[in-house]
Amino acid sequence: MYGDYYDVASTTGVAAGAGAALAGIIIVWLIIGLAVAIFSIITMWKMFEKAGKPGWAAIVPVYNLIILLDIIGYKWYYVFCFCLGAVPIIGSIAVLLFAITMNIKLAKSFGKDVPFGIGCTFLSLIFYAIIAFSKDIKYVGPAVKGDIDFNDLF
Repeated sequence: MYGDYYDVASTTGVAAGAGAALAGIIIVWLIIGLAVAIFSIITMWKMFEKAGKPGWAAIVPVYNLIILLDIIGYKWYYVFCFCLGAVPIIGSIAVLLFAITMNIKLAKSFGKDVPFGIGCTFLSLIFYAIIAFSKDIKYVGPAVKGDIDFNDLF
């Protein structure tokens, strides 16, 4: 009987300590996430200004994607391609392929090549920052003239 009482008392302290540790981990991840979000906004802002678009558009959801598509040269309605992600498996593959194509065209819009565009897809935080903050990279104009040319996806 006494053993049960002491076991409950000792495990309660352990549970409280684990809860505090978990709260600390969550707070650290929230701070890191906030820092990444702020850096992403600054990067998109600078990239938009470099392309002659309003920088404030980087903070408006969906509109920032429309501006990004405009920088590339796509029509605004290509934003709906990202809705394909709702279709299981095939939709996710379609969105990934469109994102790769879009980032390759974005890289070409700033005078870079295909590997740089693939880097923009998979390491966008780094490669978008290179586009935004590099003095050597200039906006050369849209890589697409309105619609996707299926003969020239890459």
